[in-house]
Amino acid sequence: MEGQIISETTPTAESPRQIPPAYIVLGVIVALLVVGLVSALVIWLAANFAPEIQAIRDVFIIALALQSCVFAVILVIMLLMLVRLVNMLEFEIKPILEKTNETVGMVRGTTTFVSKNVVTPVTKASSYAAGVRRGLKVLFGDPKKNLPD
Repeated sequence: MEGQIISETTPTAESPRQIPPAYIVLGVIVALLVVGLVSALVIWLAANFAPEIQAIRDVFIIALALQSCVFAVILVIMLLMLVRLVNMLEFEIKPILEKTNETVGMVRGTTTFVSKNVVTPVTKASSYAAGVRRGLKVLFGDPKKNLPD
């Protein structure tokens, strides 16, 4: 049961399904057929309905020009946002990082000071006390065991 749970929840490396070559050939043929039909339709419409096609062409040219103007405005806005981001990084975040680095240096100095002046003497005193205690125990034995019952 446990093996089933693991195999159900753990993704396995399955090989992707291969598309049969016949489908690929059929897709290419259909795509070429659609491109040919659209080209033939455009040529037929241009030959038979030239004024209407020219009007539609003009509408598309105007739409593409408006789209280009909109994209230009969007690009200018994005450029301004990028300039603001660079200014923010340079003038706001950089000083914060410098102050943080200064604080880290102060903390490092404080920990070094505490280590040298507090922890090391306490550790030495504790080790001396343990040594004296052990020496007295070796010399005189365990006082609890020396008392008569």
